[in-house]
Amino acid sequence: MPRKRLTREEHREQTRCRLLDAAALSIARKGLAATSVEDIAAQAGYSRGAFYSNFDSKSDLFIELLRLDHQYIREQLQKLLDAASTEDMHKQLTSLYARCYRDDNHYVIWAEARLHAMRDAKFRERINALCLEKRDLIASLIEQFSKRVNVQLPGSPAHHALATIALLDGVLYFAMTMPNDLPGASAEAVLSNVFMRMFFGASE
Repeated sequence: MPRKRLTREEHREQTRCRLLDAAALSIARKGLAATSVEDIAAQAGYSRGAFYSNFDSKSDLFIELLRLDHQYIREQLQKLLDAASTEDMHKQLTSLYARCYRDDNHYVIWAEARLHAMRDAKFRERINALCLEKRDLIASLIEQFSKRVNVQLPGSPAHHALATIALLDGVLYFAMTMPNDLPGASAEAVLSNVFMRMFFGASE
């Protein structure tokens, strides 16, 4: 069966996707500062001109990469919000940290974004907007689960959500850099225990 010929828009989208995938790999391996436009284009199998036909700059591509990954994270968190029962949410909470990053590369990419945001105020504004949306989704999850188990947590759901994000990022960092001391299964078990104590311990 002959291959379907791509339309101009489909070809452009394919090129953008390949450039984004190449950027994700290169930035995760080398860091944002050490990754050049030429590195990304070569990794994707395109010319420098093809890069600039799709993105204005490396920063523009990086923002788009983060935006698309944030969309993935948002969809994963929405699945938790849509869980049909308390039992379903309990099971899903145990894998919350795995849902916040699709793989190790994307965790590193967000770590790079946070470092870059500390040095670039304009970039920080755009990253903070994504982080606040993530905070709000997790806050909704915490609030919904609290109501289902009839628990009133001290403080605001938004504050608990930020603490949850910090905990998830910290545990995942050690699971990646010290896997012998904190293997994935242990990290998941620890987080599950913390979340369950947050809700059920609060009522004791």
